Amino acid sequence: MAGVYHYDGTWTTEEPKVVGPMDHAFWLGSVIFDGARAVRGFAPDLDRHAARAVASARAMLMKPTKTPEEIASLCREGIRRMGPDAELYVRPMFFIRKGLGAARPDPDSTDFILAIYDSPLPKWAGFSAVMAPFRRPTPEMAPTDAKAACLYPNGARASAFAATQGADNAVMCDAMGHVAEFASANLWFAKDGRLVTPAINHTFLNGITRQRVLSLFRENGVVVEERTVKPAELETADEIFSTGNYAKVQPCTRYNGRDMQIGRFATQARELYWRWMEAGEKVV
Repeated sequence: MAGVYHYDGTWTTEEPKVVGPMDHAFWLGSVIFDGARAVRGFAPDLDRHAARAVASARAMLMKPTKTPEEIASLCREGIRRMGPDAELYVRPMFFIRKGLGAARPDPDSTDFILAIYDSPLPKWAGFSAVMAPFRRPTPEMAPTDAKAACLYPNGARASAFAATQGADNAVMCDAMGHVAEFASANLWFAKDGRLVTPAINHTFLNGITRQRVLSLFRENGVVVEERTVKPAELETADEIFSTGNYAKVQPCTRYNGRDMQIGRFATQARELYWRWMEAGEKVV
């Protein structure tokens, strides 16, 4: 895929080869990333994604080598290099090169790389999902306050399970058995005209797109309940949808084998988000 990459002060259109088998990141997974989007010149919430990258690095015992402002500036430059009509994934990353002993990371060896590449937005067509047997860890079990690469194999297991069931995505519960999120996005559902999303309990990321959609709903008079969600509630939901950086808003049109309609809340979330984005300033 077409892309641009920034590493060590240099832009290139080829993927830089930056780690080897003795690097801490390669060996023990000391990597964080953030995922922003650029859509036809717009880069929604880019500054917040840059800030989260730095916060994630600190949570993973790194010493960030760039400020949020520097990251956002580099992202804007890379987006401009890709042209005004591109739909892009924007991925700033920090990683550790050296260890202090076998496992402990050396903060002074923190490095940074930025990847920006073509990634068309999924069509507004819906996806299927099933409940997966894998659960999200608690903060005592894993660095759940960071967008850390080491957290994602667990979600990948859930996605792989979903595929064996003929579904596109998986719903995951937290350690207590309550609904947390989809394997790759935050989850919302509606029942009898009431809109609900799981309350943040630090077992899953409070997504930037989730935060944006939540504020847009409330600014437009829509009441959203943030609370504990039982798995059984999804079985009788009138609609289910996701929010996340990759696809922004997507409706779930089949859950655990039950066909569902694209509902009014998912439709409204999508309309509100795109209206807000397109009212913002273009990067390109």
